[in-house]
Amino acid sequence: MTRVAARPDALAGGTPAEGAPAGASKVPAVDGWFWLVKVLTTGMGETLSDFLAHTVGPVPAVAAAGLLLAVALLVQLRLRRCVPWVYWAVVVLVSVFGTMVADVAHVALGVPYAVSAGGLAVALAALFVLWHRVEGSLAIDRVTGLRRELFYWAAVLLTFALGTALGDLTAATLRAGYLLAGLGFAVLIAVPAVAARARWVGPVAGFWWAYVLTRPLGASFADWLGVGADRGGLGLGTGPVSLALAVLMVAALGLAARARRRRRAAGRSAA
Repeated sequence: MTRVAARPDALAGGTPAEGAPAGASKVPAVDGWFWLVKVLTTGMGETLSDFLAHTVGPVPAVAAAGLLLAVALLVQLRLRRCVPWVYWAVVVLVSVFGTMVADVAHVALGVPYAVSAGGLAVALAALFVLWHRVEGSLAIDRVTGLRRELFYWAAVLLTFALGTALGDLTAATLRAGYLLAGLGFAVLIAVPAVAARARWVGPVAGFWWAYVLTRPLGASFADWLGVGADRGGLGLGTGPVSLALAVLMVAALGLAARARRRRRAAGRSAA
């Protein structure tokens, strides 16, 4: 249930890695459902962050998001196996908190998005180097111990912050607009899937490339739906868009769980 493919087809509905012990990894299987839920969490994190910042204020919103993230992450770390609902709750909170951190750096501290994106990219690369040197692999089907899981969640937090900076850099600084930015990231995110299938890149590199880009992909389309026409959006409101994405995410998780149960039942019948 919890293993992730270590083969080139991992980004497009791959199967668990051969030889990995059952139930070892605390990351859900990487398949179509995984990427769908990931995009929904990124979009919801973007609009929910904006909604909270404008309704309760930036400082209380950042403090509350940070506290909830710490609690959810502690629950995730204490679990002995992958529980998808807990895992995705942490991802949602990372999305909200990561968005707030990137926005605070730009709005409050005046750090340009190009600078923050560059700095975060360097930090993420450094983390990957350290992770690989300490653990010998960045494979997601090997997120088994506390140290590896801490490396994983540190990488996830950096990918969300980096993705936020890249999305805002493209949509705002480069004046592409949210819709055009979203379409551009939709094209870019297909690169690792195609490259992995053609065996041009390994599945681990392809996974992290896609993981970074799902952030600006989901966030750009969510912003386009939520913000007003003066910012190039449809003006549906960040609150309603956040709620709609939350409902879709819960539905997708339910359908993914049902699909897993059917696969297991089919496997038992075949055996």
